Amino acid sequence: MAVDRDQVLRSAAALLTRKSTATMDEVARAAGLSRATLHRHFAGRDALVRALESLGIAECEAALNAARLDDGPAADALRRLVREIEPAAGLLAFLYTENQLFEGEEQNEGWARLDARMAALFRRGQDSGEFRIDLTPAWLTEALYGLLGACAWAVTEGRVARNDFTHMIVELLLGGALRRE
Repeated sequence: MAVDRDQVLRSAAALLTRKSTATMDEVARAAGLSRATLHRHFAGRDALVRALESLGIAECEAALNAARLDDGPAADALRRLVREIEPAAGLLAFLYTENQLFEGEEQNEGWARLDARMAALFRRGQDSGEFRIDLTPAWLTEALYGLLGACAWAVTEGRVARNDFTHMIVELLLGGALRRE
């Protein structure tokens, strides 16, 4: 039986976004494989995480493209981005917290591309007067990653409704927590 590598990665991503400490045995079971078969495709957890990272970067780049970041007001582009990235948010949260991400030139280049595109959106919003200028685009990008991960986890745990994902993130990021009169 041929193994669908993409399906294995998606099964692993689904499990690891819920349980980041899952063992390779648990990943194999979730993918419907034996541990030996999983090992033939991914020599160990590090290789699996690297493959998941490539998948996550590709999915985030696809979301960035679909969000049309240069169209219309920056706040609208941000809303589109959050909506487009939602399906990959759990995987993104897992990857964002994995310490292996800071090794390997290919992965760093992928994250740098994502960071640059998101920061450019925030810079565009600052230049147009939509976004605060006292927070750097780099910090706003990091805050967005954090909010995406936190909201993905809250949805998974049932503390936030899936339909509220985009609203919760965008409103907190753009509006802050202070109540305005």
